[in-house]
Amino acid sequence: MKRVPSPQNLTGIWHGLYSYPHGRAPVSFVATLIEAGSTVSGTTHEPCDTGGRPNETLYATLLGRRQDSAVIFMKTYDGSNPNYGRVAYEGTLSADGTEIEGRWTVPGNAGKFLMIRSAGKAEAVTRKAFERA
Repeated sequence: MKRVPSPQNLTGIWHGLYSYPHGRAPVSFVATLIEAGSTVSGTTHEPCDTGGRPNETLYATLLGRRQDSAVIFMKTYDGSNPNYGRVAYEGTLSADGTEIEGRWTVPGNAGKFLMIRSAGKAEAVTRKAFERA
């Protein structure tokens, strides 16, 4: 029997996509979130798209909070690539608890992101992101 994630808790594996405002290709990522009380923490991994070695993977930690449907967190890259530091994320959790959509910001730049929690359907992230663009 397939377990449906509870909209009351963000804990789980999320497949995401973030986009840039200036025509750069979107970047996919995988996030593991843990929600305890109102605190949200976790990790991400993603391909390096700027200034990295071929096939380089970037790792980051997440720390933030959720209040009702509002989700905010700071993503801090591990420091292995000097082109990546900290990114602020602010999003809204869908009513069914399976999507978080919002904006990311760094000094001087911002874009959109979408995260989907749906048992092995990472390709849906790409499809939904491009349908909304």
